[in-house]
Amino acid sequence: MLTPKSPKGDFTDFLFPLGVGGKKNDMSITITKNISPEAARDIFELQQKINAFQNGEMPEDKFKAFRLTRGVYGQRQLGVQMFRTKFPFGKITPKQLVRVAELSEQYASSNLHLTTRQNIQLHYVKVTDAPAIWAGLEDVGATGREACGNTVRNITASSRAGIDPDELFDVSPYAYAAFEFFLRNPICQDMGRKIKPAFSSSDKDSAYTFLHDFGFIPRLENGERGFKVVVGGGLGAQAILAQTAYEFLHEDQIIPFMEAALRVFDRYGERVRRHKARMKYLIKEIGLEKFMELVETERTANKVKSFKIDTSKVDVGEPTHNNIAPQVELEHPQRYEDWLKTNVFEQKQKGYYAVALKVTKGDVKPDQARKIAELAQNYASEDMRITMNQGMLLKFVRKESLPYFYQELNKMGFANPGFDTIADVTTCPGTDTCNLGVTNSMTLGKILEDVILDEFYHLIFDSEIKIKISGCMNSCGQHMAANIGLHGSSIKVGELVAPAMQVVLGGGVDINGVGSVGDKIVKLPTKRTPEMLRIILNDYDTNSTEGEYFNDYYRRQGKNYFYTILKPLANADLYVDDDFIDYDGVENFVPEIGVGECAGVMYDMVGGIIKDAENKFVEAKDHLSKHKYPEAIYYAYTGFVIAAKALLLGKDVECNTQIKILKDFDTHLVASGEFVIEDGFENLVLQINQYEPELAFAEKYVAQFHLFLKNVIAYREQKISGDKLVVESNYKA
Repeated sequence: MLTPKSPKGDFTDFLFPLGVGGKKNDMSITITKNISPEAARDIFELQQKINAFQNGEMPEDKFKAFRLTRGVYGQRQLGVQMFRTKFPFGKITPKQLVRVAELSEQYASSNLHLTTRQNIQLHYVKVTDAPAIWAGLEDVGATGREACGNTVRNITASSRAGIDPDELFDVSPYAYAAFEFFLRNPICQDMGRKIKPAFSSSDKDSAYTFLHDFGFIPRLENGERGFKVVVGGGLGAQAILAQTAYEFLHEDQIIPFMEAALRVFDRYGERVRRHKARMKYLIKEIGLEKFMELVETERTANKVKSFKIDTSKVDVGEPTHNNIAPQVELEHPQRYEDWLKTNVFEQKQKGYYAVALKVTKGDVKPDQARKIAELAQNYASEDMRITMNQGMLLKFVRKESLPYFYQELNKMGFANPGFDTIADVTTCPGTDTCNLGVTNSMTLGKILEDVILDEFYHLIFDSEIKIKISGCMNSCGQHMAANIGLHGSSIKVGELVAPAMQVVLGGGVDINGVGSVGDKIVKLPTKRTPEMLRIILNDYDTNSTEGEYFNDYYRRQGKNYFYTILKPLANADLYVDDDFIDYDGVENFVPEIGVGECAGVMYDMVGGIIKDAENKFVEAKDHLSKHKYPEAIYYAYTGFVIAAKALLLGKDVECNTQIKILKDFDTHLVASGEFVIEDGFENLVLQINQYEPELAFAEKYVAQFHLFLKNVIAYREQKISGDKLVVESNYKA
């Protein structure tokens, strides 16, 4: 049972006993009146699945696919999980931050890890505690739903949205509208891979839209709000820049466009080869023009043809008080002045300032979280933002309060100058907790920050250099979008293996907001990375022209130039014993890479898949009864695909994409006469593109699916028993 640590966290409304199959369960979760019925149902279902898995009633792979979309992610360490929260565009209130701190103390490792997707992760969580954590989040208006898995992940946005002097308008309400519309939306519950959207405040592209599946940058045209829209960007093992879909798309069309595009991705995207199952690969394969044509074919079936954004749902967060913090005498006035230059920003609202917290490694302890919440509540805005570089931003601070903020943040270690500069290194968890981590990225990040502060302090103020580290090539630390990027790897030397970092140069966003992907230069032992940084920065200091942007300097010198000056560090003849030991290690390095969980998994047991199709029918019927016709139709569509996939797998037919499943069912089961479908299975299913999502079609389509499902079940039973099959052929219900 979730027991609050403070009166503010009082869970007193009512208990929701969680058990399954009549079996006694020893825990209850408190469901308060603040928790929506949909969220309560989710929490109950998660507990049911946990029980079923632990009782041997649910296969591990199927359970994994389920829990991922509920924020529960496998950790490197056996027997524990990571729980990921979902804070759209990084917005978090003091009450929410305190609650996450409480949950971390009670159920996790007493650490809040801020991420590049403006989330908070809790580590070392028992899977049985996940429902309690989720209930605690929902009680304060947060969630873990679709924070992981093959879903629309957290929607990110510029952390200064709403206060940015350069913005045309606040993008926060638009990011929230997208989050709200696609949460629990059936079109994005069973996709081949994840989708990452981002909204930037201005052309400076502080949200890195160029590396997202969907990117939105504000535009005004004839006094009307809209967005430049880019699609198909992504990092990972193969980084691809997003392409422009629209130079201007009216604000009322961004949700309909995303919905139609997600339908295309769901239908045509890869599902077997995980490394090719992202939107960027689909667009690369078929071309942007064809992709946009397919998007248009899906618009008929859209739930909405126009979606007016309610900008009142997210206010700018101006405080209701005029509190001024106590006046203080500072011991290090020069350090304070440096902090003002890099960590404090004047808002477009006159008289107010935003204060950035530079959080090394993105780690915040519960007591620190409480103090941050207190500062915000008393002397700033309750609208705090988690930033994309693993920091935090406090808004609406009075100028007179800045010395006090510096003093209090400095006590916590969050007032070091250099927020979002070369001294603010972004890192993923690496081998600390991630299954895919090859090397230790967290400690390396801290070491490189120390090198900057000790030896290149001046670069904090007069350069736009960003350093980003990923523990593997998958780029969770965004290393391919950094001026100086690093990703974990290894180098075999005789019988030994050295932990290594691949050096990448020339990525990121330039001063004009143009994004680029970095070039791989050379692979070095991890322990030589600090020396690599010294060589590059000393060369930059010596050979760059006045005010020359790092990437311009890099391109002027050329890739081979940097390979030449760094190559001596890679000389295996000069390796010493320490080169074979990773940071925080005590013994020689041994690569230990597990199976990643960034994507969902396949659980191709035919009977289990048919059961999933039956569940889709239940959902379709339920939404039909509630007059939610677009949802009912899409559940039926997904059920068609799943049921067909089950039978095709029984024939050893590879099911790479949904559209291939539709075509192959016609080839292998309709053409053979095993299923009689007058106009073919593909045409039957793709009626979804031809009719408005209204009552008449919804009833017809769900009925057609129900008949098809009955025939699939009969076919399956006949195959098992050897009895003669009778297939109903009337799909014109």
